[in-house]
Amino acid sequence: MAVRIRHAGRYRAIAMALMRHGFGFMVEELGLSKLLSLPRRLMTQEPHGSLTTGERLRRVIEDLGPTFVKLGQLASTRSDLIPEAIIRELIKLQDHVPPFPSETAKTIVEQEMDRPIKAVFSFFEDQPMAAASIGQVHRGKLTDGTLVAVKIQRPGVVRMMTRDLEILRDLCALAEKRLEWARQYGLVRVAEEVSRALLDELDYSHEARSAEKIAQQFTKDDNIQIPAIFWECTSTKVLTMEYVEGTTLNRTDQLAKEGHDLKQIAQRFVDAMLQQVFIDGFFHADPHPGNVLLTPDGKLALIDFGMVGRLSEEMKDGLAALVIALMRKNTDSMVRAILRLGIVPEDVDRGALHADMDRLRDEYYNVPFSQVSIGKALNDLFAVARRHRLLVPPDLAMLGKTMLTLEGVVSALDPGISIVQLAEPFGRRLLKERFSPDRVRRKLWSGAADLAESLVELPGQARQLSSVISKGKLKVEVGLPELQNLVGKLNRIGNRLSFSIVLLAFSIIMVGLIIGSALRGDSSVLWNFPAVEIGGVLAVLMFLWLLYSIFKSGRF
Repeated sequence: MAVRIRHAGRYRAIAMALMRHGFGFMVEELGLSKLLSLPRRLMTQEPHGSLTTGERLRRVIEDLGPTFVKLGQLASTRSDLIPEAIIRELIKLQDHVPPFPSETAKTIVEQEMDRPIKAVFSFFEDQPMAAASIGQVHRGKLTDGTLVAVKIQRPGVVRMMTRDLEILRDLCALAEKRLEWARQYGLVRVAEEVSRALLDELDYSHEARSAEKIAQQFTKDDNIQIPAIFWECTSTKVLTMEYVEGTTLNRTDQLAKEGHDLKQIAQRFVDAMLQQVFIDGFFHADPHPGNVLLTPDGKLALIDFGMVGRLSEEMKDGLAALVIALMRKNTDSMVRAILRLGIVPEDVDRGALHADMDRLRDEYYNVPFSQVSIGKALNDLFAVARRHRLLVPPDLAMLGKTMLTLEGVVSALDPGISIVQLAEPFGRRLLKERFSPDRVRRKLWSGAADLAESLVELPGQARQLSSVISKGKLKVEVGLPELQNLVGKLNRIGNRLSFSIVLLAFSIIMVGLIIGSALRGDSSVLWNFPAVEIGGVLAVLMFLWLLYSIFKSGRF
């Protein structure tokens, strides 16, 4: 509640943007209408014209500014959570932010470097080369004459984005409390993931380390260039890297005019990306044409490492198993692989999942592998995962978008290229490494070490369990779906049996008393006593009491 009071104006702006584009029902479901005293007529207004849900959502994001644009761009990588129609609209999101003054940029550099700008750069271009929501890039020259690109963070952006991310997490927590689907998809967890990714992007030292890590992957490849990082001129708000001159890959006419072999360029680009994904497990996650240049000496240069993906050894193994299962058209293996890659909810319907994987297998059954799109195949798999609420790791989901972007770039260079065919040697290498004696020996040793550690910890855990049991704090929950039904049936049978016995006893008593009083003609104290009447009254009262108890229990 404190965050809503502190940022009430921003909450109101978000709510108004949602209502303006036909999402008033969301404001109502989250309970923001009463909190913000919003006019109810706006809650139920009809969506605009023939715009789709994705188009209206994109407009909401654009209205809310830079933070939400960046969040939308990150969300566009989560095809495992978001429907394809909305993903297509999120991909269209662009930063349309005017540059901030060059004097402000110079002041930030001086504050970060703790010295005058002339002591750092012999030349600093006033007009920025590019401007975005987080920062802008200026061309400069170090005092030793080296040409550099200087990325400078936009003033106030950290405070603004921190506020919006705090609000986002609060809204997701509110949604999980009120909406079943929000709990199923774990919106709070997703919000934490995208918040962490965006905050990493706000720290330029993360991008600098990512650039150097990818540069190490290509130390022996003279055809790939990664800009050098100048750490003495780099901080959390300023990133100084080598300036790379070149032609972007989307300018195919210019590349052809300069005499470059477009097919060779496409193959080298694909090889570089597959090396990062399948071998090194650390990849440039935003390889759009503007981030890939062909230098005058014919090298491919990758720039802008703000968005990167990481694949663990387990994820690479799972991905390899998935691709192999798809190639072999083995549904059981595909199901096992996708369950291995994702977090499986307890109530997953494995039969329905198997049927969906069967349909997906049939879709690719007669398609030549030269025509298979890795990106589309991954996104189709993630769509199945989304339908069954399997939680795919975000870096693996990001890989699907990365591969689609890669395929779009290289198909413009060489329409006949097959990424699947180019990926074949990487797949063979991955499989060879996966079952190599060294790898098997390492996994066996790791498993033995884990087992030994567990055995060492076993006495302590046993003592702890014994202590809990001795204190009477051990709770055991047994869930047997049919047990409750069985107990209910036994209760009903027992009650009916009791009812029958009472009726029988009542009849026997009454008959016995009547016959006895008729046969004994001599008078006695007993038969002068109204036993029949009193016995009958007592039997009726007992019968009524038992009948009331049975009906009250609801198990007659």
